[in-house]
Amino acid sequence: MNLPIKRYDLPQIMFGVLFIALMTIASIWIVQPFILGFVWAGMVVIATWPLMIKLQRLLWGRRFLAVIIMTLLLILLFVLPIAMLVSSAIENGAPLVEIASHPSSLHMPDFHWLNSIPLVGHKLYTGWHALINGGGNALVTKVQPYVGQTAAWFVTQAGHLGRFIVHCSLMLLFSALLYSRGEQVALGIRHFAIRLAAERGDAAVILAGQAIRAVALGVVVTAIVQSILGGIGLAIAGIPYATVLTVVMFVCCVAQIGPLLILIPAIIWLYWSGDNTWGTVLLIWSCVVGSLDNVLRPVLIRMGADLPMLLILSGVIGGLFAFGMIGLFIGPVVLAVSYRLISLWVHEAPEPEMDPEEALKALDE
Repeated sequence: MNLPIKRYDLPQIMFGVLFIALMTIASIWIVQPFILGFVWAGMVVIATWPLMIKLQRLLWGRRFLAVIIMTLLLILLFVLPIAMLVSSAIENGAPLVEIASHPSSLHMPDFHWLNSIPLVGHKLYTGWHALINGGGNALVTKVQPYVGQTAAWFVTQAGHLGRFIVHCSLMLLFSALLYSRGEQVALGIRHFAIRLAAERGDAAVILAGQAIRAVALGVVVTAIVQSILGGIGLAIAGIPYATVLTVVMFVCCVAQIGPLLILIPAIIWLYWSGDNTWGTVLLIWSCVVGSLDNVLRPVLIRMGADLPMLLILSGVIGGLFAFGMIGLFIGPVVLAVSYRLISLWVHEAPEPEMDPEEALKALDE
């Protein structure tokens, strides 16, 4: 019995694949301005979903009330700090503009202690005195070639800040939508993953959610708590530019550098200016804030998944360069999810039957 030969229409297959590829590229091109905001919102919603469910139970099962409260909390955590940072930058930028416009108004202290530095002390003191005698004009003359580059850098950063505000607004909008339809979205993603890789795809989605929660809870929440407490200490101690320093402290905490990089110079400045009381208070407060992550981070990370700190640091720095300020949140999550998926795939392989020495001997033979 002759079976019919199944013929493939090659042009039909090629044009079908080409059409699907073109539609996919066109769709990505259209939604490209919203991708970062949506990804950020997805991370926030996944990390805070248990809290939203608890709020819903407390609010008599009303989902819309829980969504409103969660959105207000996100505004409190993201929008208000950004507004404070911009306001502080504008307020603190006025004195710098005044100094640049009128160098003679620049009053610089006479550091006699420079003479006590071995070998180079006299040269440093002489150079500093030359700047003082110039009334600030000599200093402005020296930095004049760099003014253009600095201005261009600030314009670039202002553009990044504007994009960050746009993405933050999109994040709030998408977060409210995901909070209201979270179950349906999660079910759709799991169905898509099962379609791609059956049960392994579903397990990968669940594992990715655990990694996102681990980064959000263990890294971002710890950084927020440390930077807020450190900023309160700076403001109470009377450190100038406390708002800007708090934002820098948050970046350092997310990058796993810690808040002491900002707090220690502030303590030294207080002691140097003769304010020993507030210097001691800030020193004690800094010891508490600096050691808080050793207690808080392990507890929070254990709620999600344990991740190497080097991985988080690489994600923070790489994400900052790749996506700007929003990369502080996206970078660690992307690397964490990739790490967990690759680790799961590697550990599914069977254990080696030979020890390393036997394997080397086999290679030599």
